[in-house]
Amino acid sequence: MQKKNDYTSPYEFYGKIPTGKAILYGLQHVLAMFVGNLTPLIVICGACGIGAGSEFASVYVQLLQNAMVVAGIVTLVQLFSIGPVGGKVPIIMGTSSGFIGVFSSVAASMGGGVLAYGAIMGASVIGGLFETVLGFFLKPLRRFFPSVVTGTVVLAIGLSLISVGVNSFGGGNNASDFGSLENLLVGLIVLVVILAVKHFAKGMASSSAILIGIIVGYIVCFIMGMVLPTTAVNADGVEYTKAWVLNFDKVSSAGWFALPKLMPVKLVFDGRAILPVMIMFIVTAVETVGDISGVMEGGMSREATDKELSGGVMCDGLGSSFAALFGVLPNTSFSQNVGLVTLTKVVNQMALACGAVFLILCGLFPKLAGLISIMPQSVLGGAAVIMFSSIVISGIQLITKEPLTARNITIVSVALGLGYGVGANSALLNNLPELLRLTFGGSGIVPAAVVAIILNIVLPKKDNTTNLE
Repeated sequence: MQKKNDYTSPYEFYGKIPTGKAILYGLQHVLAMFVGNLTPLIVICGACGIGAGSEFASVYVQLLQNAMVVAGIVTLVQLFSIGPVGGKVPIIMGTSSGFIGVFSSVAASMGGGVLAYGAIMGASVIGGLFETVLGFFLKPLRRFFPSVVTGTVVLAIGLSLISVGVNSFGGGNNASDFGSLENLLVGLIVLVVILAVKHFAKGMASSSAILIGIIVGYIVCFIMGMVLPTTAVNADGVEYTKAWVLNFDKVSSAGWFALPKLMPVKLVFDGRAILPVMIMFIVTAVETVGDISGVMEGGMSREATDKELSGGVMCDGLGSSFAALFGVLPNTSFSQNVGLVTLTKVVNQMALACGAVFLILCGLFPKLAGLISIMPQSVLGGAAVIMFSSIVISGIQLITKEPLTARNITIVSVALGLGYGVGANSALLNNLPELLRLTFGGSGIVPAAVVAIILNIVLPKKDNTTNLE
């Protein structure tokens, strides 16, 4: 019989932990990213006119199913690696939202439809292979990513996600009752439970604070649904269902089992899609470097190695090409889960692998996916606010690994002030060519990263000014 003391810590990547604990730790990651993993696909299918209400509704459902299976498979490759592909780092992979602007533009320029979606998939195959090549040559490029640069990128990622978390906290931007007292109460309860469990409990409970908080959120919403009105009327006199209501009909109507389908949409290779998508793959490589740097610093208190960064970026690339073969948008490192690792410090390989397997099961068993998909946004928001803020702290930790010289302070302040500022106020770019608007106006991450990289190259390395401490 195996003894309990054979087990090691969940805070070690190769640590050995009981299967039950690994499953619970992994489930946290699925709950944190489930909705975000499907949202980009929902948006782009809508832009192409092949969404839920179209004649291609059956294809749309197949794509959503494939998105979960693919995310799980690519995550396993990132965790365990296949040859040089995969960084063996505690990263969860998922459908990237960074491509939404470019893909929406492609859909509009090509008139939408299955043809446009096929062109997006064809461009993703080529772009993914291009990023794989970038990952292979990442080591000689590493000098362009010292901790002051990667820290700035991580900081920009965290700042860009905070607004997403706050929007979820209020019930979701599209909710008719956004910011209602009920949504705010649910989000606040989840947040308070997470903080209480994290800092007053010990061991397994403390490490599972996010999962416990979300479960409490489900229970609160269930109770509220029994004692409070679940519908209301908006200013136009139209009745709507409140955002915090659990829609169990969605679970009961879902199927029990379904297999993923290869190439549900035929690949189309069109130059109008390929060029802008390839540029975005360069951008996502920089974001992945930031995500891996952030998760290694926040979860394992050390910098990422060349091999980890190279393998991680290559997994991004090949994973995205693989995803396109199943009609799924590019799969990249999921920043939301970087925040979860940073908060809980659980970096265990098997725990995250359990999360990946759970994603695959969600794709194979739609009822299981339905149970997670009905999670109210305010429940997720209560957890997201603290998770995303912890990414900001990881960025600060990376930046302060080096002395805060005037040079480094200049890089960080200008990159965030100009780069992130421009990205967060994209109307400033309205007079620029469309490709530049889509590349730099989507979020503050891309312009902040570009400015930080350029300043790191241009500013002299020798700084005679006194360190600021």
